[in-house]
Amino acid sequence: MSRYTGPSWKQARRLGISLLGTGKELERRPYVPGQHGPNNRKKLSEYAMQLQEKQKLRHMYGMNERQFATLFKKAGKIKEGKQGVNFMILLEQRLDNVVYRLGLASTRRQARQLVNHGHVTVDGKRVDIPSYEVSVGQVIGLREKSKNLVVVKAAAEALFGRPDFITFDEEKLEGSLNRLPVREELPAEIDESFVVEYYNKLG
Repeated sequence: MSRYTGPSWKQARRLGISLLGTGKELERRPYVPGQHGPNNRKKLSEYAMQLQEKQKLRHMYGMNERQFATLFKKAGKIKEGKQGVNFMILLEQRLDNVVYRLGLASTRRQARQLVNHGHVTVDGKRVDIPSYEVSVGQVIGLREKSKNLVVVKAAAEALFGRPDFITFDEEKLEGSLNRLPVREELPAEIDESFVVEYYNKLG
């Protein structure tokens, strides 16, 4: 299954969650798109709830199904902790997500574009792979000629805070993970146990 590239606001309304993290998608019309709108919230079966929760998380981080499932399997090989939480931590360690968390982009989709176009550096070296796994202490920044990009300046102006597991230098426009996040710092609107149940059923 390919990555969803359609309207993010429509997708957010369908899933009932802000995929951008701002809540703007649901401010005016907090119901599913379509003719029946507000009256179209049906009671979901157990499988449908598991699928929906998986889709919420997948679309939030902007991944295709193959990447998402592969990362879930990787989380299952981590000996310590719960698979669902470990999975969400691995999602947070993706380079495109760290760029977003640092405030160098206003959305994860925009952060992924910055990485794809070669604007982002890891420990001073250009990395153009959005799925690159960032380790604690690695320095994420921008190439010198990329620091004046309009999208970067706009993101910095619109930023309303960074999580505690992020360290950022405003002058150098670079930062890092100072530690791995804990569950309380990860998206509260996601129930990762449903995601685990979904993939366990698939085998």
